[in-house]
Amino acid sequence: MNTNHPIAPQVVSKQAASRRIVEVAKEIHADITKKHKKPSMKFPIRSLANVKYDTKRGHFEILNKTATRTLSYNTVKTFAQSMRLLATTKNDLLDKDDIAGKRELYYNSKSWGECRFDEQPESDTLLDDIEAMLGINREQLGYIPEERGGDVAGPLTVLDIDPSNGKDIKIECAKLGSGAWSIPSRVEHLRFASKAKFILAVETASLFQRLVHHRYFEKANCILISMSGVPTRACRRFIRRLADDQKIPVLAFTDGDPYGYCNIYRTLKVGSGQAAHINRYFCVPQVHYLGVTPQDIIDYGLEDATHPLEEADIKRAKDALKNDPFIQHHKEWQQALEQMLKMGVRIEQQAFAKHGLNYVLEKYLPEKIKKGKFLP
Repeated sequence: MNTNHPIAPQVVSKQAASRRIVEVAKEIHADITKKHKKPSMKFPIRSLANVKYDTKRGHFEILNKTATRTLSYNTVKTFAQSMRLLATTKNDLLDKDDIAGKRELYYNSKSWGECRFDEQPESDTLLDDIEAMLGINREQLGYIPEERGGDVAGPLTVLDIDPSNGKDIKIECAKLGSGAWSIPSRVEHLRFASKAKFILAVETASLFQRLVHHRYFEKANCILISMSGVPTRACRRFIRRLADDQKIPVLAFTDGDPYGYCNIYRTLKVGSGQAAHINRYFCVPQVHYLGVTPQDIIDYGLEDATHPLEEADIKRAKDALKNDPFIQHHKEWQQALEQMLKMGVRIEQQAFAKHGLNYVLEKYLPEKIKKGKFLP
């Protein structure tokens, strides 16, 4: 397994983010007062068609296709909303060191008069546009995710900060009994200490709980992280920061289906097309895929514990083979998807229970980790 670590992306300070917003505002002001033309803003197009898989950086990088929003009769409201959102971000969040959720932003706009948002999807989309235009992820702009980050257990000490007095709070993730520590929505300020050999990111909460219940992290000396499906931005950022800080490899363990491969794992490793403008913060290029692979079905005698591929599975796999730059770059993933399509089945993580409830932690994981042969 390649343990080379990518260069950690630089965190943007609140002061630098505030200055960037001022620069945008000055450009618009200059268009009006000096160039005597209609002001405009350019936004990167956020789609898989506008990204490339950067093999050196290890994630999807956005290309140069942009959309221009010029002030006109038809765009006056959206343009005004953009300016007001930039002002709110600078004045109320960055300059005051405050935070806001997407829902709070939507309701805050009700005081904006004619440029208020009528529905939250409007404000959500515009915030994504502003994030892309500035090239700064919205967590660093002061916007907190609504979703929870994921759960952590194992030999890891996390140093958090008490917001009331600025003092350190020490969390021992191996000493939480039968539970686990929940990743907060903001993780940039966290510090770490660990002697773990690797991080194991697990898709399903039920399998994560089994591993925690039997304290698998002690036997394997690893940090367990529950992704609960496609990992949230906070979860991905946490894994990336932890892996960079501790210089340890990351392994992913998901269901053996196109969603686990092309959505959960692919998003964790290289990011997504829609978020290509900030993938460098949220992807984990050093992660490798442990399982469940189509070959595992054969190697571990799980043929009668599978499910037929559904139409949506087949479509997702074929789309990935045809359009996904990451899949197209790695022959190993092409072969895995083609093998799965040929077999016509998918398999869940829990299928190993066919051989016994703890087979996955007593036999499967130790063998796969010892062999050290993982998909890229």
